[in-house]
Amino acid sequence: MGPLSTTAFVIIGAVKVIVIFTLWLLAVAGVTLAERKVAAWIQDRSGPNRVGPWGVLQPIADGLKNFVKEETRPADSSRLLFMLAPMMSMFPAFVVFAVIPIAAPLTTPWGTVNIIIADLPVGFLFILALASLGVYGLVLGGWASNSKYPFLGGVRASAQMISYEVALGLSLVPILMLSGNVSLPEIVSQQQETLWFVLPLMVGYLFFTVAYFAETNRPPFDMPEAESELVYGFHTEYSAMKFAIFMMAEYSNMIVASALMATFFFGGWDIPFWVGDNMRVAAGGVVVGAAPAWWITLLTAASFALKTGFFVLLFIWVRWTIPRFRYDQVMSLGWKVMIPALIAYIVVLGVAMLLLEASGVQVDTTYMLWLTGLNLIGVLVIIFWLDRKRVIVGSGWKQFRPQETR
Repeated sequence: MGPLSTTAFVIIGAVKVIVIFTLWLLAVAGVTLAERKVAAWIQDRSGPNRVGPWGVLQPIADGLKNFVKEETRPADSSRLLFMLAPMMSMFPAFVVFAVIPIAAPLTTPWGTVNIIIADLPVGFLFILALASLGVYGLVLGGWASNSKYPFLGGVRASAQMISYEVALGLSLVPILMLSGNVSLPEIVSQQQETLWFVLPLMVGYLFFTVAYFAETNRPPFDMPEAESELVYGFHTEYSAMKFAIFMMAEYSNMIVASALMATFFFGGWDIPFWVGDNMRVAAGGVVVGAAPAWWITLLTAASFALKTGFFVLLFIWVRWTIPRFRYDQVMSLGWKVMIPALIAYIVVLGVAMLLLEASGVQVDTTYMLWLTGLNLIGVLVIIFWLDRKRVIVGSGWKQFRPQETR
């Protein structure tokens, strides 16, 4: 099957945009409900259970409530920026999702269709460039409110995102080193042929997860929204639908982060222990590998959804399990621990890859297993030696560092 014609490309592209982003918005609404249900289960209480069977219509009720509520705006706020901030916080997640492959390619009478909205050859770099723009919405929301507490929340957001953006980028460098490609479909294809990157790049995945928790302002890194210190953070002065857009942006970023974890480290839409979905689209729209079929596309889409849903559950679970860090701990973890550790990890990984290549080991499963052993050692070092109660200690830090207390 060859490439799509220009007319078919435009029509099918429009259909993909409508279908994928409709499902994505429905997923955002569903995650808001899942958050409340899981939180209720963890805290042994009743969650939403009044609107619809088992409370499943609660997101619709919340949406209607926000639409009909009165909009408020501080008298001395910047009107244009105050309205623009929620939209700017939503935009990056909306765009980044367009370059994530969500299922195996599908052959149609008009040509081969890649189940991705925009198959950019530089999708990896596109994600790094766009994902960092979300901070502008938070900073503008705090500054445009012309109120001290929201402004402090915006300043915290900018400082936190800058520090963890560096760590986030460094945690993805090992993927470039191992795959040698910046196209997301190619990264998925390479994981199908050998091992999922979570094994040979275990340390990178660990740091990537921590950095994205901080990037999305999710607990225990929700310092821009610390209620006890900032009333409610950068969006204190927002109400009704503008406030709801900020919340939608948070959950959208959480879904995008989960999708990226699945794509970069867990094989994307790959179904484990099955070679029937090992396929990719080569030049000219030719499918290389297994024969595509509509039911394979559906199965791989379900696999991708399950992996993404697992990481969404992880985000929710951590929020209702781990208490918030102090602000100095958040900054210390980013600058004093994660960045130096990632630089050292990249150097060690690079040396190991050079030694394996010099030894004549081909980039195959054996090569990946050697790197997996190295990363297991790195994880043990991180767990038992790296922190040593220096950063993540909590309120009991005085018990472990009495010299600083004196």
